[in-house]
Amino acid sequence: MSAPLAADEARRLEDLYGPLTQSLRTLIDVTIRSRADDTDVRQAHSLINQAVTLLSSRLDPEPFGVRATTEGGTLTWGNVAIGLRNAIAFPLHVIRDDNGATSADLHVTAPYEGPPGHVHGGVCALILDHVLGATAHQPGRPAVTGTLTVRYVAPTRLGPLRAEAWVESETESKTVAVGHLRNSEGTVTVEAHGVFIRPKAKHDN
Repeated sequence: MSAPLAADEARRLEDLYGPLTQSLRTLIDVTIRSRADDTDVRQAHSLINQAVTLLSSRLDPEPFGVRATTEGGTLTWGNVAIGLRNAIAFPLHVIRDDNGATSADLHVTAPYEGPPGHVHGGVCALILDHVLGATAHQPGRPAVTGTLTVRYVAPTRLGPLRAEAWVESETESKTVAVGHLRNSEGTVTVEAHGVFIRPKAKHDN
């Protein structure tokens, strides 16, 4: 496991890699929608290969995982849903209210398309898995998905979406959460029901 990262260094790296990742998100989107001529496409390909060479000059041998900071924070920069350094992450910014309910507003664009003009069903499930799972997390007691049942109520068009989730029931070892996706008109398009298991700590009996 990597040693905790100094808080100042974590902020420096966030400022360094955050804009790079956002440019990569834009690159993915424009690559899908581009109508550039052959010369421009080939030049872009060459420049991307140059960037790969530069960024590959030093690589960690393992995925980013979860890393701690000296201030007690955690860094999940490689996470597929929220990762600061993951260009395929949305990223989701989950808000928790005083009652433990969670929500996230996001704008889903071309890289997440399934049926023409609509969000891929697996992407909808990913969003809901993360937002429902956030209701189960407790300081020092993370939870993992046990089961997730997703019901597709209506097609989910690309564009602005809101995910909402809340706790249905909870015990020491698990949280049952429910939630949904809403489109920009407030219509529920996907519903979800999840059971999130809190693994026993090593000192638990």
